[in-house]
Amino acid sequence: MSTVTRRSALALTGLAALTGLAACGGGDDPLASSSTSQEGGGGSGSVVVGSADFSESILLAEIYAGALKAKGVDASTKTGIGAREVYLKALEEGSVQVVPEYTGALALYYDKDFAETDPEKTYEALEAALPDTLAVLDKSAAEDNDSIVVTKETADSKSLTKVSDLQPIAGDLTLAAPPEFKSRAQGIPGLKKTYDITFGSFRPLKPGQATVQALKNGQVDAANIFSTDPSIAENDFVVLEDDEKLYGSQNIVPLVRKDQEEAVAETLNAVSEKLTTEVVADLLKRTDIDKEDPKDVAQAFLEEQGLA
Repeated sequence: MSTVTRRSALALTGLAALTGLAACGGGDDPLASSSTSQEGGGGSGSVVVGSADFSESILLAEIYAGALKAKGVDASTKTGIGAREVYLKALEEGSVQVVPEYTGALALYYDKDFAETDPEKTYEALEAALPDTLAVLDKSAAEDNDSIVVTKETADSKSLTKVSDLQPIAGDLTLAAPPEFKSRAQGIPGLKKTYDITFGSFRPLKPGQATVQALKNGQVDAANIFSTDPSIAENDFVVLEDDEKLYGSQNIVPLVRKDQEEAVAETLNAVSEKLTTEVVADLLKRTDIDKEDPKDVAQAFLEEQGLA
């Protein structure tokens, strides 16, 4: 995930930064309400599965919670919490116990010098970098990476096939991405450091349809869109090859509080075993393009995989 991701991540510092990111989650208190009918507040014996504020993370949270409930765990969801800096704070403080995450982005969040791209080494480095209170369970084969995307018309007219092709022309272009992309190590600073790319302007937009429509309608020239986003194929967008490997490996993995690891590990490892990049992309088509409810899509997936 998120890219976002989804799927990316140098922590913003200071209370003002966290307050601003919380606002991006869609409310004054992104932890105030649950997306389920249960009031799972993380009390004794309950597990609250949180998510970031983009559709893939929300869908994965519903899958995790549905699988746990099928095994008799008192599980609920709090989805759309906001950016990584916000939902990790909630996890560390205990208002949520599980969140779907992405190996490379999370490793970079905790280790600002992280530069590994091999999937197994990335996972091992992540395990070593986590705080003592947190643990990652088995990673899935599913990978969702940040990507820089343009329309086919832009790719053809400007001869763009890889990110490095943007270097001589980026100053004349506008990039759309989530607000936190402006300061994250794999965002604008990473594009400058790795590719010597500086866009002429940056337009902060919420992941999902706002970004897709801005790119489709020509309001921006390039966009940061997660590689599993079904809108890429739906709109014939072109994903520029990350030829200098800025975005590394981003396997989907459950991140959990250690005090809940024993209660959730077996169930969530079984979920991860069933997730592939193709499966996630197909599920997202159902939520994002066909407009099915994420809870319904999650439940259907669990039933099809014998996990319900």
